[in-house]
Amino acid sequence: MADTTWTIKALLAWTADHFAKKGLESPRLDAELLLAHVLACKRIDLIVRYDEQPNEAQRAAFRSLVQKRLERCPTAYLVGTREFYLLPFEVNAAVLIPRPDTETLVDVGIEFLKKRPAPTVLDLGTGSGCVAVCLAHNVKAARVTAVDVSPDAVAVAERNAVRNGVADRIDFRVGNLFAAVEPGTRFDLIVSNPPYIPPSEIETLMPEVKDHEPRLALDGGTDGLAFYRRLTAEARGWLKSGGLLAVEIGHTQGIAVRELFDAAGLRSVAEVKDRGGRPRVVCGTAE
Repeated sequence: MADTTWTIKALLAWTADHFAKKGLESPRLDAELLLAHVLACKRIDLIVRYDEQPNEAQRAAFRSLVQKRLERCPTAYLVGTREFYLLPFEVNAAVLIPRPDTETLVDVGIEFLKKRPAPTVLDLGTGSGCVAVCLAHNVKAARVTAVDVSPDAVAVAERNAVRNGVADRIDFRVGNLFAAVEPGTRFDLIVSNPPYIPPSEIETLMPEVKDHEPRLALDGGTDGLAFYRRLTAEARGWLKSGGLLAVEIGHTQGIAVRELFDAAGLRSVAEVKDRGGRPRVVCGTAE
């Protein structure tokens, strides 16, 4: 950065322009999020502080984050948080960064749970806990069991439950899918956003994803359907009568996943589109 008066306005303008030239997807947003993080303020506060000059220590911290972002480390990891379903979530390299598309799975879960008294939920592959926490936050009568094979992910999810005031209604467990649950337990709702990307496709993803997000949360087996096969094969034995299995899918996987639901004997199998109009959730009920 040349010898300039580095006001907040100047820092944002230079950084957004530099990010854009380097091909980053959201240059202005990234610049604002990084600077707001350094200054410990909200993004909106930057506007009214445009003429303020951050001190040298703040500028140095900002330059460090800018460099890491240019190395394609996701902004959410750099600032340590991501908003999801209007709630704040801690994120780090142990967990997948919550995507807006996954809010469709939460929508489906909330709509179903509100029709049932004192419902029980099983969230398989909870990651950051975003789905489990949002369901507990929006359906106060719900009790949730949230499972992940990664102890580090479960630790993040537990902190997110505390942060959002629902820790008393979520039981977090480390384990491999249903193996973490006591035999004979039945749930009103089983939800999962499983790994669903074939390994051959992972290498085509943006560097932010393929080089930084946990491969364990992305790799869905040779054809991307490995976890759906396991979920559909076992889910009926863990659902109450009339209980619902709802899973997030890749937007090209709808037909294949619906066929797995049908083959497993689940009823009223349906596909739900996300806010962009793409297939995003497949759900079906147990007898």
